[in-house]
Amino acid sequence: MKVILSGGGTAGHVNPAIAIADFIKGRHSGADIRFFGTDYGIEQVLVPAAGYPLKLIDVNGLERKLTLRNLQNAAKAVGAYRESRRFLKDFEPDLVIGTGGYVSGPVVLAASKLGIPTAIHEQNAFPGLTTRQLARRVDLVLLGFADAQPRLRGKHFVTVGNPVRQDMLFATRETARARLGIPAEERLVVSFAGSMGSRRFNENILDYMAAHSAQRAFRHIHAAGQFGIKWMPQDLAARGVSLEQCPWIDLREYIFDMQDVMAAADLVICRSGAITLGELAVLGKPAILIPSPNVTNNHQYYNALVFSRAEAALLVEEATCNGQQLLAQTMELLSDPDRLKQMGQAAGRLAVFDSTQRIYDSLMPLLRGH
Repeated sequence: MKVILSGGGTAGHVNPAIAIADFIKGRHSGADIRFFGTDYGIEQVLVPAAGYPLKLIDVNGLERKLTLRNLQNAAKAVGAYRESRRFLKDFEPDLVIGTGGYVSGPVVLAASKLGIPTAIHEQNAFPGLTTRQLARRVDLVLLGFADAQPRLRGKHFVTVGNPVRQDMLFATRETARARLGIPAEERLVVSFAGSMGSRRFNENILDYMAAHSAQRAFRHIHAAGQFGIKWMPQDLAARGVSLEQCPWIDLREYIFDMQDVMAAADLVICRSGAITLGELAVLGKPAILIPSPNVTNNHQYYNALVFSRAEAALLVEEATCNGQQLLAQTMELLSDPDRLKQMGQAAGRLAVFDSTQRIYDSLMPLLRGH
């Protein structure tokens, strides 16, 4: 079996693809699974780390106006399509799966025109542009939320939930803390806002860290992202905060062992992308959710609303958020273990543990039909 997965730009598109690949590999050990990505996305790190070959193509998103940059991006898209087509003709995959991001477009489109079975997975209730463009061309559209279907034109839809990596499903607090060297009784807060890093989110966490540096109330691990790591350490130092003298504050670019770090956490502060929420749910973790306001149709707010209404998380809108407020909410939650436990249990009730199995079962008929 030969399978191509294409998803990139952010971890929210890459990690579902890796989860699908891992599941297929677990059922078909001899499967030849390869990825398409870009050289500017987090896939260039995550995919090789997961043990899969990565083919890089040069492609960017298209804007809805006539500009020189948009013309250049259109030319790149044509080149990426042609390069994808050549690779697919040589490799002859049995199946091509797109999980979102600009890189999915030319790869899945080329596969469809070559008559190769194709599928895409849309994680959010409000579909992205690439999904809307591809839905009517592919053989199967897999949905994280059933609400997305009325917004798409396609042949065949199946609601499967959002996949999380297999290592998330089996991670436990005790095992994770043993691996990380964190004592069972020490409270741990984990925060992150995507692989690139959000400026506003990181500014709030900077204030949070500065206030927290004065007292060791809990351990804090924060992933600043690709851009945040370039300025956060210097800005903390400018405020008189020495990370060397505050070992309870762990500032890093990215959390590569996310399954252990999240499993070890007592509280998570993060955005409300669909995949992140799926991970919180399967791990049963209470959270403070700060939806990104810079997403299509404000879909992260509605994702977070589901968890807030289920009492699995606090919903804090970015426009009213600040570091001092976040620290006060953190201390209030950490001082109430019963509430944290109830929030974690509520998150667990929202989990779809067999999403990858549902995806696999939906994909197999495409192979048989081929």
